[in-house]
Amino acid sequence: MERSLTMELVRVTEAAALSSARWMGRGKKDEADDAATSAMRDVFDTVPMKGTVVIGEGEMDEAPMLFIGEKLGTGYGPRVDVAVDPLEGTNIVASGGWNALAVLAIADNGNLLHAPDMYMDKIAVGPEAVGQIDINASVIDNLKAVAKAKNKNIEDVVATVLNRPRHDHIVHQLREAGARIKLINDGDVAGAINTAFDFTGVDILFGSGGAPEGVIAAVALKSLGGEIQGKLLPQNDAEAQRCLKMGLDVNKILLMEDLVRGDDAIFAATGVTDGELLKGVQYKGNVGLTHSVVMRAKSGTVRFIEGQHRLEKKPNLVLRP
Repeated sequence: MERSLTMELVRVTEAAALSSARWMGRGKKDEADDAATSAMRDVFDTVPMKGTVVIGEGEMDEAPMLFIGEKLGTGYGPRVDVAVDPLEGTNIVASGGWNALAVLAIADNGNLLHAPDMYMDKIAVGPEAVGQIDINASVIDNLKAVAKAKNKNIEDVVATVLNRPRHDHIVHQLREAGARIKLINDGDVAGAINTAFDFTGVDILFGSGGAPEGVIAAVALKSLGGEIQGKLLPQNDAEAQRCLKMGLDVNKILLMEDLVRGDDAIFAATGVTDGELLKGVQYKGNVGLTHSVVMRAKSGTVRFIEGQHRLEKKPNLVLRP
């Protein structure tokens, strides 16, 4: 892939964040999601690449979502796989909460997991604990392994878990072990990525969430030297059959190389609302301020980017040639 794509992709997430952030706290998650999707699609059309969505939030009959199989980019340039979530945390934006992001990831054609939009069980850690976790092991065994790798007591380990009834058994085991817990209402891409940055205070992520978010997080963690493991969780026969048609073994543990192959991939995210890693969008008159991060696996480079956007010059968030 061409190095110049890194900044092009930031333009895409910036547009999605600027568009959806207008809906913060207004209780309208669908409107926020639609705004992010439309803006992301418009800017993608200016990016010099031949992109195909291989895993995403929507299907072809659920427009306006970016659907699996959709073509993105100008049609010129490198052929790439795209994993995308225009608004990671629709409920977060609707309620004005923390850690909503506009996120995407790309890799060379054929290198991202091609899978349906469904649930995935996940466990994720930062660089210090790579090679120490096992999604099939118990919560306490994984806690012990991470604590040892990071030279901490279990009581000092912080685990992030989506606040869902399906995770009650995980929360119970974490509390029994004495670990600290950060329950999040939405946004497990941020939860997984935060394990790779010491200043976020997060050591490990447990639990199930969307498969697209798992692939996107895998690209980020590959760039950061971290690790995520996953397992697809079909909720009915239709999902299980669809996995079979796509050549996926639902019983297989998905390791980093299954989620994102090769040595090159790019992750980009822009904060929509404030979080531990990124600040949310701020507006003042016709100026929008954004805070983004972009990472490339091949070089291991991580860039934090602050943007100032004169919105009257880009009324549709796209400045075309």
